[in-house]
Amino acid sequence: MLREFRQFMLRGRVIDLAVAVVLGAAFGALVGSLVTNLLSPIVAAIIGKPDFSSLYFTINHSVFYYGKFIDQLISFTLIGLAVFFFVVKPATALARITGEEEETERSEELALLTEIRDLLSQRSDQPR
Repeated sequence: MLREFRQFMLRGRVIDLAVAVVLGAAFGALVGSLVTNLLSPIVAAIIGKPDFSSLYFTINHSVFYYGKFIDQLISFTLIGLAVFFFVVKPATALARITGEEEETERSEELALLTEIRDLLSQRSDQPR
């Protein structure tokens, strides 16, 4: 059992996944800092209110903090914009410059399934 566990841990996918999780966490902290420390103050300067969390209304003694939702919505939008303009666009431009545009390569399984589908289609089109 120990040998099987060692083989499992030494597979490339487990190590790649661990690296991806660590880098993803670090990247998330970086993007969060960008949004919190740079983009949110810009939005606050334009809108005039840096924090909406104190906005709420009450119905029958139930409090609805819609301001917190607005804060999260703005944060989500700013994170999406930051990732798009600071990661996706530059990566796409770099791929275009270096000529390494992503090729859509079909997996072996997909190629076999497509071939089977085509053969079945031809077979059903033939009169019996």
